[in-house]
Amino acid sequence: MRIGVVAPARGIDRATADRAVDFAAMMAPNARLVIHPQCLLSDGHFAGADADRAAAFIDIANDPHIDAVWFARGGYGSNRIIPDVIGRLTDVAKAKTYLGYSDAGFLLAALYARDIGRPVHGPMLADINRPGGEAAVARALAWLTMGDRGTLEAGLDGRPHAAFNLTILAGLVGTPWLPDLTGHVLIIEEVAEPLYRIDRMLCQVARADQLRGIAGVRLGRIEDIQPNDPIWGEDIATMINRWCAEMGVPYLGTADVGHDAGNKIVPFGVT
Repeated sequence: MRIGVVAPARGIDRATADRAVDFAAMMAPNARLVIHPQCLLSDGHFAGADADRAAAFIDIANDPHIDAVWFARGGYGSNRIIPDVIGRLTDVAKAKTYLGYSDAGFLLAALYARDIGRPVHGPMLADINRPGGEAAVARALAWLTMGDRGTLEAGLDGRPHAAFNLTILAGLVGTPWLPDLTGHVLIIEEVAEPLYRIDRMLCQVARADQLRGIAGVRLGRIEDIQPNDPIWGEDIATMINRWCAEMGVPYLGTADVGHDAGNKIVPFGVT
């Protein structure tokens, strides 16, 4: 199996790429990581200019010798290339799994909205640098190579699911790239935001006409909460219950996803 790696947002360095290739060779000897040279480019914040990142994604997605597409890391930038790539994907691209989270959620959403491939929320290659990150990468490889159900988030219950970072979900609202999530259980997670910004994004999501008809909301980890000045008066549980009530959907509890090595696999749709 050949797993193509692209970086639609920020890039990785050679040491990270080499470490992941060596680890994959040990953990999944039946697989080969094919890291596109674009992953190592640098153009300010981005792993190459928009055109470079779009071209690399198209190369990997449309390559008949690549079996799955794995995003190298998040950051920011995936949303900028969607219009340049989504209409140029062939039937080859429609047969592949696409794995990532965080900023990669923009592309996962656009692919799901157009019924292209099998978008999956889960660990990325650069997670190997996190504390305990080898476990996250091993989980990703086990899903991509074997479809190992032991890697799945334990609360998937047969209903269709979708998982997003809250900032990315809020950024999708009002765009043509937000898929129809009617009947889906929506999982959200967030990192490194103060509580007032989390509340503002929950407000936008709860009042978005595009999200009417979801089956409910589950809450992944809200990590590294930044200080609020003045002190915020609600905890996360109170906030999510209040916004679910306004949205008219049930709050269905927590989910084992987040910006950490424990991030479990959530395929979009019915598992």
